[in-house]
Amino acid sequence: MKKSPAPESCGDRSGSFFWWEEDTLVVNVLGRPGARSDAIGKPKGQQLKVSVTAALKLGRATDHMVCFLADEFGVAPAAITVVYGRMNVNKQLRIKAPAKLPAVFQQLSLF
Repeated sequence: MKKSPAPESCGDRSGSFFWWEEDTLVVNVLGRPGARSDAIGKPKGQQLKVSVTAALKLGRATDHMVCFLADEFGVAPAAITVVYGRMNVNKQLRIKAPAKLPAVFQQLSLF
């Protein structure tokens, strides 16, 4: 299946923490478990910082992150696939047809 090119608004795929593959948003994440609150932070290089309150134990922080991000993107948790990094702070997520984009994605689309 042919992949559509990334929209101009997300810039060069090699320098961004996210890109589009048709209606799927692919995001590289740097997770921070055990934080004081769940939050989407700023990009750090080619990753987006995401903090969650869940402890780093048996993938629970990743599960919690998926549920948190599902709400942020307006999708069901099942619409988010962890491509790699389930037991690691470095992750790649695929979000199928997000209904909304958090502010950090909208700010980048203005450039």
